[in-house]
Amino acid sequence: MLSGAAVVLTGCSDSFLEVESPTQQPIEDYFNCDAHIQEAVVAAYDPLGWPDWAMGEYNPVNLMSDIMADDLWVGGSDKNDNANWHRMMNFEAAPNSVIAGLWTDAYSGVKRCNDVLYYMSEYDIPDLVEENARYYEAQVRVLRVYYYNWLWKFWGNVVYFDKNFEGAPYLGQQYTADEIYKFMIEDLEGAIALDKLPMKETAENYGRVTKAMAYMLYAEIVMYQNDEERFPTALKYMNEIIASPEYELVDDYAGIFKADGEWSSESIFEVNFTDDNAVRSWSNPLYAGGTVLPTLISPEKWSSGLDGHEAGWGFCPVRLETYERYQSGDTRRDATCWNAAAVYSDYNHRYQDTGFFLEKYCAHSGDNSRQKADAELNWNNNLRVYRYSETLLNAAELIVRGAGAGDAQSLFNQVRQRAGLTPVSATLDNIIEERHLEFVGEGKRYWDLIRTGKAASVLVPDQYDYRTRSWTPNKKYLPIPQSEIDKALGTLTQNPY
Repeated sequence: MLSGAAVVLTGCSDSFLEVESPTQQPIEDYFNCDAHIQEAVVAAYDPLGWPDWAMGEYNPVNLMSDIMADDLWVGGSDKNDNANWHRMMNFEAAPNSVIAGLWTDAYSGVKRCNDVLYYMSEYDIPDLVEENARYYEAQVRVLRVYYYNWLWKFWGNVVYFDKNFEGAPYLGQQYTADEIYKFMIEDLEGAIALDKLPMKETAENYGRVTKAMAYMLYAEIVMYQNDEERFPTALKYMNEIIASPEYELVDDYAGIFKADGEWSSESIFEVNFTDDNAVRSWSNPLYAGGTVLPTLISPEKWSSGLDGHEAGWGFCPVRLETYERYQSGDTRRDATCWNAAAVYSDYNHRYQDTGFFLEKYCAHSGDNSRQKADAELNWNNNLRVYRYSETLLNAAELIVRGAGAGDAQSLFNQVRQRAGLTPVSATLDNIIEERHLEFVGEGKRYWDLIRTGKAASVLVPDQYDYRTRSWTPNKKYLPIPQSEIDKALGTLTQNPY
């Protein structure tokens, strides 16, 4: 019997390894039509919504930026509650205490963008016309740059790939931050050159990237890199948005951040969240649905008072100094800094409490009423990423910095006028301070301090002994997560930190 079995085995071909699934199509047979390519494009957008809660971590990108600046504290129960955040705020992040989930979210997005480009180039898709193919390509190339922008700004010296790895151990080459910038900007320029994106999408497609979004992303990374050779192009793009009839400032600043203010004439790009039949849950955080951000940043429970707010967990209280930075007549002050202490005297004061919370994203009654899973995780607040006011301030700054001709003062005045303020001179310092007031809680301030050379003088120990360390140039990049260093088998060099 044994010898007979040996004959049978040695006489077999490798065909016994080729198993056909009775229930699943091979991937090349599935992505063989336009409709399925569209599904892959939608999947490439999905990681945009992951950072607020995924991979076992809370990493909303706007907060991860702003806690390292000078507008918000971290809060929570104490400095061990979301300890990674507290370490980042104090410029003492470590490889084993850093926002590793955001790293994974970003590379998941990159991988999905690469998937779309691979499917379109390698598989036979008879009904995929050239016009649609280039439209899908433009979207995912812009998205890919957007995901790399997270990695580049937070970690700098990272792995870059524009084609997915074909086999284990799935290791790529690490590049310097300057090299990553070069890859990103060339990819973005190529996507823009396809000229297949509308300046603004129609309502049924809100959430897809547009030409205006690509232009804002271009200006952001060029200005962060201080790439003066590309400043004129960035200014040209800002002027195109300004000349477009689709965008303008809305009159009511506070209304921008309400549910009925989503995708207004001021909105250039938002990450969509919805409570409408939302099924995102703690056990399935990658499902479509709402956001946990309002839960994170609202004050903890109370028993008295009623003004339409709901309770949360008390993270990221707004600093008293932030509230006091606004002039009394600035309409942005109360729209940004909610004085919870004046309304709910008995709410639970948590660590670093100031009484002020970020009104832009606080939990409001009814904003998760239609969800079908976990209420704390399914608020309907879209994350505002790019607004037209930033277009105006970008253009004003670029003009002041010599990128080209234009009326920087007029552009600057529009933002201040909407806030109810009188004009001041459009100097570089004044423009940066206006950005500060305009975008509290929107993830802009930290990067502005770095790119303008102000970080070392502004981000210093405070009078409360919450921040005890100063920002220094070797703090520009977070340490690469140790888990990634270990998996890289010696191919990743750790950032100095």
